[in-house]
Amino acid sequence: MTKSLRLVTHGGSFHCDEVLGYAILCRALPPEALAISMLTRTRDQSVIEAADIVWDVGGVFDPERRRFDHHQRGAPVRPDGSPYSSAGLLWAAFGHDAVRAVLAGRGGEVVVERVWTEMDEQVIRLVDLADNGLRPVPDFGDEGLDRAARIADGMALPSLVEVLNLPWDADPADRARAEDERFARAAEIAGAFLEGRVEQIRARIAARDIVLGAHARSADPRVLELERGMPWQGPAHDADLPVLFAVYPDKGGAAWMVGCMPPEPGSFAQKLPLPAPWAGLRDAELARVSGVPDAVFCHLNRFIAAARSREGALAMARIALGLAREPAGLGAK
Repeated sequence: MTKSLRLVTHGGSFHCDEVLGYAILCRALPPEALAISMLTRTRDQSVIEAADIVWDVGGVFDPERRRFDHHQRGAPVRPDGSPYSSAGLLWAAFGHDAVRAVLAGRGGEVVVERVWTEMDEQVIRLVDLADNGLRPVPDFGDEGLDRAARIADGMALPSLVEVLNLPWDADPADRARAEDERFARAAEIAGAFLEGRVEQIRARIAARDIVLGAHARSADPRVLELERGMPWQGPAHDADLPVLFAVYPDKGGAAWMVGCMPPEPGSFAQKLPLPAPWAGLRDAELARVSGVPDAVFCHLNRFIAAARSREGALAMARIALGLAREPAGLGAK
């Protein structure tokens, strides 16, 4: 017989760590147990002591007893010395199960571990820092703008959750109930963010093997030929492939794209922009200037173009390679 669980965090205004922590639990716990469990938001010590799982309240960190507070003296810290919030503590205890639930069998334990680790760095650790009044050190290393964007994305969630609290001067008939309703709404949003980010990481991992295989089959190592659109720039960069352009169908299947490779992940520059005379042209005019009969368009900033057929897109890439190269870094998006 499935046992119901008494889940407890503090009442009143909420922060991202306990909201995200609840979203983690909602995905990690068995659905049949969660369906008959109850969340209580309180600071009543007798309710806290009787609970099955407690986070962000109670003054105790003891994973064996399922207590996950971080406000007390001697609270746990990460190996690098940075403090945990309740989100990080719950992620360490329940995050792998949450990832498994979201992935639903897509990928083995190696994928689960990699997704868990990337989530911990890109989202959970940033929530921990924000909850403790800290900010990540802006040392982006070789990942450059891509890492900066991920940090900015991770830091956005605490701000989003914060604005869902009741204003100080709101005067509902039952403030505690209104705050609980706001908490539930915030947890839905945090949960959607959590699932979306897990899916993004999984997809990026899946794309890597496809990109490497496609590159090995491509006629020219500088032109990556893909059978479908996917995140290809990161895998190409990580594997140090000599790719300058990728050719792939758009999501609707009506055209084939020619995408430029940036010099680093997340950059809006290109190693080799598309030819300057093509910039901003469309249809017949682009076909005339480029010499590719089914050319459709070239972006004004020359980081992407399209043709109606795969052969046309490949022709555009080959023509671009054959023309005089321009200095890297031109043609920002």
